[in-house]
Amino acid sequence: MARFSKIHTLSTIAQTGMVPVFYNSDIEISKQILKACYKGGVRAFEFTNRGDFAQEVFAQLIKYASAECPEMILGVGSIIDAPTAAMYLQMGANFIVGPLFNPEISKVCNRRLVPYTPGCGSVSEIGFAQESGCDLCKVFPGGNVGGPSFVKNIKAPMPWSMLMATGGVEPTEENLSAWFKAGVTCVGMGSNLFPAAVIKAGNWDIITEKCSESFEIIRKARGF
Repeated sequence: MARFSKIHTLSTIAQTGMVPVFYNSDIEISKQILKACYKGGVRAFEFTNRGDFAQEVFAQLIKYASAECPEMILGVGSIIDAPTAAMYLQMGANFIVGPLFNPEISKVCNRRLVPYTPGCGSVSEIGFAQESGCDLCKVFPGGNVGGPSFVKNIKAPMPWSMLMATGGVEPTEENLSAWFKAGVTCVGMGSNLFPAAVIKAGNWDIITEKCSESFEIIRKARGF
């Protein structure tokens, strides 16, 4: 069961503006990454369902988060079907993210009052997802469907839309500023936030710094 309410989860994601996206089959590395992000100001974190027995790693990680990162809202990504979503919700996932829109996942998440953020690559997909109860939609793959201009053009006729750009997001002032000035609610960031060499060397402080720097850029782009 989710520890955080739907309203709190969505508010936190919108307020912070960035959701790290990460997967590793090693629970100890995953714990270190989660802690490093937490120290850097992250309060919503997406662990992706991308490897064999990913659910076992997630089950341990969410217990760790509860004890060591009490304000961290841990969700799960790369979910494409309702049974998998239900399994992770039973483990305590606070939000569900997917690369595509599946209305059956909406039903499962709505029943539990847990946010479902589906991947959408067109205005129609975003509209259908919103009709299904998805408050926050993921523009995916962000860099391939039109980038910031795609977001800007959606927000013009549909200004109520809450959009999370994922794919093509980089921890640079030029990139993040473009997305937020276009009107995204938040961004999802994966490999660019977690360089393989940094993880291999165990330089967790670098990841903390990257998170802190990204939040500072986001604050400036928003005019805060």
